Amino acid sequence: MASSSLRRSIGPGILLAGACIGGSHLMSSTTAGARFGFALVGLILLTNLVKYPFLRVGTRFTAATGLSLLEGFQRRNPAYLPLYLLVSLVTGTATIAAVSFVAGLLLTNVPGLTGQDPYGLSIAVLVVCGLVWLLGHYRALDRLSKLLVVLLTLLTGMAAASLLIRGPVGDVAASWMSTDPSPWTLANLAFLIPLMGWMPGPVEMCVWPSLWMFSRARDTEHTATPKEAEFDFNLGYGITVLTAMFFVILGSYTMYGSGDGMLAGSGVSFAQKLIKLYTAAMGGWAAWVIIPAAFSAMFSTTLTCLDAYPRSIAAIQGLLRQSDSGDSAPGPLQRRFDIWVVVHLLAAVVALVVAKGGGIGVKDFVFGAMTGSFLTAPLFAWMAMDTINSSLVPQEHRYGPLTRAFCWFGLVFFSGFSLLFIARFFLGLGAA
Repeated sequence: MASSSLRRSIGPGILLAGACIGGSHLMSSTTAGARFGFALVGLILLTNLVKYPFLRVGTRFTAATGLSLLEGFQRRNPAYLPLYLLVSLVTGTATIAAVSFVAGLLLTNVPGLTGQDPYGLSIAVLVVCGLVWLLGHYRALDRLSKLLVVLLTLLTGMAAASLLIRGPVGDVAASWMSTDPSPWTLANLAFLIPLMGWMPGPVEMCVWPSLWMFSRARDTEHTATPKEAEFDFNLGYGITVLTAMFFVILGSYTMYGSGDGMLAGSGVSFAQKLIKLYTAAMGGWAAWVIIPAAFSAMFSTTLTCLDAYPRSIAAIQGLLRQSDSGDSAPGPLQRRFDIWVVVHLLAAVVALVVAKGGGIGVKDFVFGAMTGSFLTAPLFAWMAMDTINSSLVPQEHRYGPLTRAFCWFGLVFFSGFSLLFIARFFLGLGAA
């Protein structure tokens, strides 16, 4: 791969990282370390590994066929596209509202905004993201996300490294073998399922890099080869796994043994505890750097989701109408895209207003969206696996026997935990 063409191919994978490094990392990974030390590292790594072949499908399919994964869904099975549209319409608003809510909470750590309403700050984040996208479109999204992902990765790495040098506050090393309380109980499913739901992101994200590849190709006038596209995806995916480990270290080294209260109380208290993790690692001076970095993670996620969900829905519209191929080309599709950005923006604002009126806290708001993402994972995983291994894809780019076997393991993994969650919380399994 020539360095110049490879450089022009890098983008969709980093955008995926920008979308992933948000609630799952800032909230779930940090809380996992604070409550259980390193006991859940294996589950976090396994979840990332299990989702990898499914999330990679969009990149691989588009690079091999020149079609968007959504077009692949439509050609493979006429039911796939309506199903994806239905779930996206439901989860899109909830996810965008949830990640903007966390971004607004983090802003309450900024001097001068301490006493402000976090819901109002969340709405302000949405408005700014909407303006950035509507004025700059893909190019602004690509450039800004790369900057924010690099900034966050470097700063969290610095914080984690300084903690490893200074040592933990408690006997966190023992948590590798056992921890009290144990995370492996039915009562903890309400935490484990959301942790896996957005770790590193929902399986429905498999479509997003596929669509971004077309915009990246137009922006750079270079169409990525299969090898270049997979390098870009693997780079972004590697960053998400690495930063997840950084946040587990931050939580375990600073709060292990006292992490049960991490998500207790108001959302503002959660945001304040989160920033304390960094300042405990690097000193009080670090707040001036870490607060913007943590906010950047959630701003990047909000901005990326505000692009991805409307982009997917606008593309599906064109495919269902048979008016265009859904590859985000200029023209009618772009106009539909703009409209759906505004619709999602307004819907997320309404969701935040309703959440405020109903007294819904950060834990219920965000973990609810995470849980929904995990419960729909088997559906999207099957669609992705079925499409990449179909006759639409040249034989050399389909998954081999080993990867196919691992995909089946992933389907069993998602389905098993989903059924266990349903049995626990809807059928009363294990209830006292």
